[in-house]
Amino acid sequence: MSTPAPQTPLCRFDTLADPGARGFCFEDGGQIFRGFVVRQGRQVFGWRDQCPHIGLPLTLGDDRYLTRAGDLILCCSHGAMFRIADGVCVAGPCVGQGLRPWPVKISNGLVLAA
Repeated sequence: MSTPAPQTPLCRFDTLADPGARGFCFEDGGQIFRGFVVRQGRQVFGWRDQCPHIGLPLTLGDDRYLTRAGDLILCCSHGAMFRIADGVCVAGPCVGQGLRPWPVKISNGLVLAA
């Protein structure tokens, strides 16, 4: 399973804080997909939950994907910071590398896998 099927409902858009993030884990036939979405204004961005530095999840499963200011995505393991809109690392051990996108969209008030 590379990603959840298109149109899979993830959450209601209005339940995401602005800015805010929420992680998701899907299992299919023993394969696990971890991803998260970040709300910034009226937009939602989806990312695979894997730091490019050494492949660990970005958080400990508590949905704390953002810095305190809510302006960057933060890896809790090594402190790498990524821009929300394009996933590029701007600080930490993997500067210039990026998060892998997970296509998501908003439809009828829901955040869906795209």
